Order: sequence, then C-alpha cells, then structure tokens
Amino acid sequence: MCNLYSIVSNQQAIRQLSMALRDSTGNLPAIPGVFPDYAAPIVRNMPEGRELAMARWGLPSPAFALKGRTTDPGVTNVRNTASPHWRRWLGVEHRCLVPFTSFSEPEPRPDGKRPPAWFALAEDRPLAFFAGIWVPQWTSVRKVKEGEVTTDLFAFLTCEPNREVGAIHPKAMPVILTEEHERETWMTAPWAEAKALQRPLPDESLVIVARGEKRDGA
Repeated sequence: MCNLYSIVSNQQAIRQLSMALRDSTGNLPAIPGVFPDYAAPIVRNMPEGRELAMARWGLPSPAFALKGRTTDPGVTNVRNTASPHWRRWLGVEHRCLVPFTSFSEPEPRPDGKRPPAWFALAEDRPLAFFAGIWVPQWTSVRKVKEGEVTTDLFAFLTCEPNREVGAIHPKAMPVILTEEHERETWMTAPWAEAKALQRPLPDESLVIVARGEKRDGA
C-alpha cells in the first residue's frame, strides 16, 4: 500500500485545481517525501467553502487493531468502505482532496530489499489528487514520547492496482482523481455516486519516474 508520496507542486496550482477558496497553510513548501503521521496539505469542505489546510496522515485505527496497544499511529490507506468504522466518515463533510505529484510502492528485489519505485502521471510529475477522507480534532496518543494530542487527520482510498502498479505491488494502488468532474463528484456527490470513483486508473496512465530514494523532489 502507498505509505510514501511527494507533493512538489506550487501552492497556487493546488488552490486553482481544487477550487479552494481559503488557504490556512501559510507558506507551503515542497514536500518531496510525505511519510505516515507527517503533516501534509489537504483540501477539505468547510462551511465557508473549500479550504487548503494541513492535517496529519493517518486516520483513527479500528478498535480491533488497537487491542493490546497503547498508541495509535493511524491508518494511511482505506480500502473497505463498507466497514462501519469507515462508513461514518464517507459523507461530503469528511471528504477531501489530497494533492500529490508522485507516489511510491515498495519494489521487491532479489536481495530481499524493497526500495521505493515512484509513479507519476508523466515524467514532469503533473499535479493530481488522491480521493481522501479527513477527521477533525481527533484525540489520541500517536507516539508515546508525544503523549495525547488532538489534531486533524486524513487518509486516502485504495483500490485494485492497474497494470503498471500491479507489476510491482499487486495488492492495491491509491484512488487517483485526474479530471475536474471527478474531483467535483468526490467533493459534492452523495456516497452512492461518489463510491464509483474507488477504481484504478486505466492501464498506461502512470509511469515510473524514479527508483531507490525515499524522496522524489524532481
């Protein structure tokens, strides 16, 4: 599953493509490596309109996953949207767009290592968005040394992989929205309609743009 991605597009492009009316991120730098539990930009529905904001990557884990644990680092990818745990957050008030320019999957090697292979829509890494879910002001212990914190959280949907991703990671790929009508459907439509977006990109829609490094800042 995708546990590492990059967003190196400029702030104005993110606001423009997502139709964000407000921006609370301040001076948003390029992030060549977004890791689980790190803060990253999302575009969310708010009463005043769409807002570009920062949230922490990893939604609250289901109760069964927390048995015997004292911390909850969060769930980065959501696949089973029929689960009651996720179903409560599938309305438009909890949907978001997660901007990215490339994402990685671990590539198995003969020596047993699994370095990242980076995928993008093209070599120049155009801006696109994952279909995301966000939860406001969730209180939990993410890390023992940090203690209890209250913060906004997000993750994104996954689905069956297309041919390019499946050749490296046959289990899943992120749900990617490349067209304006897809982004609008995700942010505004009832779940009965929006759930159709949980599908892989067509084959030959992605290319491998880098290998080996845990950051993709090109």
